[in-house]
Amino acid sequence: MKPDIKICGLKTSDAVNLAVARGATHIGFIFFEKSPRHIDPLLAGTLADLVRGKAKIVAVTVDADNEELEEIIAFLKPDILQLHGSETAERVLNIKAVFGLPVMKAFSVRTVDDLRKIKAYEGLADRFLFDAKPPTGSELPGGNGVSFDWDIMAALDEDVDYMLSGGLNKENVGAALSKTHAPGIDISSGVESAPGVKDLDKMNAFFDAIEKWRLNASEGVAQ
Repeated sequence: MKPDIKICGLKTSDAVNLAVARGATHIGFIFFEKSPRHIDPLLAGTLADLVRGKAKIVAVTVDADNEELEEIIAFLKPDILQLHGSETAERVLNIKAVFGLPVMKAFSVRTVDDLRKIKAYEGLADRFLFDAKPPTGSELPGGNGVSFDWDIMAALDEDVDYMLSGGLNKENVGAALSKTHAPGIDISSGVESAPGVKDLDKMNAFFDAIEKWRLNASEGVAQ
């Protein structure tokens, strides 16, 4: 299976164009002022227009109210809303009803019990994203460059559609895919030279690692 690939926290045309040229199926723009990857909705919309129709455009928000979402949607015209805060199931339902867009709900996980929290959202969220719990003291719900124990993903029902996130990089993405069989992967800090600064060489190396994994998987090579 060919996983979806989401490059998140994009802020430049070079990074956007490279991501899509190398095979990203989703590109994410982050609207959260505490994040070094925060971007103005107008600029995000301009960047998204460069590749619109070639990849899914994802607006990443954290407990945003309807007014904030209206502004983001007006400029970005996203295909998907990613909710990366503490949004309740009721809030997800409200957002979908008001804005009519698919929703990807993110969860911070460490144990199997954390995975079980998706039950209240099944049938409401169109997709899930599983990220590692933030380190102590971090104000960012994601993009912290830390991973979690991928073994817990075996407890997830096979029909759950999700993206795997948290601490992925060129060294471990193959192992992550082999262990979890994730239908999608998401990366941000793992292709950066500094917080919020995408490194084109690291992005290329990441895609190269995925291609190597695909080749080995097709040939039955253990990874």
